[in-house]
Parts: sequence; C-alpha cells; structure tokens
Amino acid sequence: MTAAPDRYRPVRRMLARDRGESHRVSTPLELFFDLCFVVAIAQAGHELAHALAAGHLSVALPGYLMSFFAIWWAWMNFTWFASAYDVDDVPYRLTTLVQITGVLVLAAGVPRLFGDQNLDLVVVGYLLMRLAMVTQWLRAARSESGPARTAALRYALGITVVQAFWVVLLFVPDTARPVLFAVGVIAELAVPVWAETHNRTPWHRHHIAERYGLFTIIVLGETVAAATVAIQTALDEHKAVAELLPIAGGGLLICFGAWWIYFADDAHPYLNSVRQALPWGYGHYVVFASAAAVGAGLVVAVQHAVGTTQLIDRAAAAAVTVPTALFLFTVWALHVRHHKRGAAQPILPLAALSVLAATLAGDAAVPIAGLLVAFAVAIGIALTTQTVKRS
Repeated sequence: MTAAPDRYRPVRRMLARDRGESHRVSTPLELFFDLCFVVAIAQAGHELAHALAAGHLSVALPGYLMSFFAIWWAWMNFTWFASAYDVDDVPYRLTTLVQITGVLVLAAGVPRLFGDQNLDLVVVGYLLMRLAMVTQWLRAARSESGPARTAALRYALGITVVQAFWVVLLFVPDTARPVLFAVGVIAELAVPVWAETHNRTPWHRHHIAERYGLFTIIVLGETVAAATVAIQTALDEHKAVAELLPIAGGGLLICFGAWWIYFADDAHPYLNSVRQALPWGYGHYVVFASAAAVGAGLVVAVQHAVGTTQLIDRAAAAAVTVPTALFLFTVWALHVRHHKRGAAQPILPLAALSVLAATLAGDAAVPIAGLLVAFAVAIGIALTTQTVKRS
C-alpha cells in the first residue's frame, strides 16, 4: 500500500510555506476567523456610538482605541503567522478555534472596558488567543532550525512575556492603567521587530495583501450594517424620512468611496521586506479603526437627526468626518502615494482636509463628505485615464 498524501494526514510537520507560492489565497479557516472578529468590531463600534452620542468623549476615545487595538493585534498576529506556517492539519485547526473562542470572550468584555475600564474579560479573552499563538510558534520552532528556529522562539518568548504583563495590569490601580496600557502596546509592537531582526519569517506578500484587503471589506461591511440598522430603527420610531435620506446617501458614498480608494492600487509590490511590511501592517490599525468608527459616527448622525442626542451639530458631524478623513489620509500614506504621480498625488490628502472642513456644515456634513469622497474617486479615475491615454 502507498502512503497517504501529506495533505490528508491529520497531523503534519509545521513546515514553512513557500514565499513564492503561486495562486496563494485565503483559506476557508482564515475567512471564518475573520468573520468571528465581526462580533468584536460590532461591540466596539456600538459602544463608541453610545459614548459619543452621550457626549462622553473622554470615555469614548480611550475605550475604543484600547479595545480596537486588542482586536486588531490579535487578528494581525494570526494573519502573519498563518501566511508563513499554515499547515491546515487538525492541531492547527483546533488551536485556531481556541483563538476564535478568545475573540468572542474579548468581545463580551468590550462593554465593561467602555463602562468602567474593567479589563477582566478582555484580558481573559486575550490570554486564550495569545497562549494559542505561543503554541503555534513553539510548534513552528520544533520543525525549524538555525535563524528560522530562533525567530519562532523569539516570537513565543516575546508574546508570553507581554501577555504576563497584561495579566499583571489587572492588579494595578485604575489610575495607572492608561499609562501602563501604552507601555504594553509598545512592547507588543516591538516583538515582531525583535523576532524578525536576523530572519524574516516566510510570509507571502500577495497573501498578506489579500488578507488585509478582505479584512477591510469586513470592517466596511460592519459599518454599512450598523448605519443601516440605525436608519431603519429611526424610520420606524420617528418617520423622519427627509432628515435621514441625506445621511443614508452620504454614508453610502463614503463607504463605497472608501472601498474604491483602498482597492484602486495593489499593495503587494511594496511588501518586499520587513522594513517595508511592518510599517504598512501597523498603519492598518488606523485604517481599520477609522473605517469601523465611520459606522459609529453614522449612528450618531442618525440619532442627532431625530433628536435623540444632545450633541451640537458640529460635534455630531465630526463623529463622521474625522474618521473618514483619517481613513483617506492613512490609505494614501500606506500605499496609494506609491502609485500616484503629478496632479494625482495630492488628491487624497486634499480630500481628507476637505472632509474635515465639511464638519462646519453641521447637519449637512455627512452628505457633503460623501460627495467629496465621490469627487475624489472621480478625479482619480479621470487622471488615471489621461495617463493611460498618454502612454
């Protein structure tokens, strides 16, 4: 009898994937993993909208930034590891399901984080995800040798030490937590830099670019869903069609434009080294967080339109315009600027400034911001068409 092909074995050696592998795409497990993050993103967006509508900016921003960092960083760690060492056997799948469980526990803890900065459930969920991640890196180290083994062990050690720090954070006074949280963030960001110093793990640049693109779509989808539910609820309760239609139209233009702009150019040509890839990957914290915050802002705008929040017009407008401007500028800074030349280069920065200025329009800010984003897309298409004709 012949031995079964390796792909059919329930347990396999965790060998590194080929950096040059052709037609590398996201697996069904990776897609399922991403979808489970929707729960956590929805929780963070809901709590942000609630805090902003109540005028509690000092609660909204720290709570959102901290919870979204935990969500994003857990996703990012899994994504880059999977790009390098996904063997898709039974242990790998079970370990990933443990990480998904951790995400759901973290999501359950987001309201407590916003309410009274209670980190208990968030840290417990994070602990589940991180211990599973350490298990994956130790398994990779067992199959590697030389610098590759050193890099895997550094990841395992770094994640363990930082996770111990998060557990200790539960026992310090509440007043010290914001500063120590910032220290923990710096430590988390430093682990990949340290681990990849002498050996780049074999992540696949096309696969990474696709994974980030898919997660961007998921975040934008959650934004559309949150805004749709808010508009539907407001229509059912207040029948304010005239007030809500401009917000719905402007919100759709912002979301459609954000999708168009993000996918207008390929990112993978600029992911040739760790030095290029890490800033690009880290910068997506702002891309993802701002895209999700647009949804929360649209919820606030809807509530303001029907009079269920006491925010002034410009404050409600800023809940949409500020994250929209952040998204536009960050996407430009990460990869769009590498593709554009001449008159096309400043389009997105100028669009971001224009969207911020639209805040002054108060109730009309959302439709104006939507038109500005659409106008930026149209100008970009026109200039690209001219460039193609000339060439």
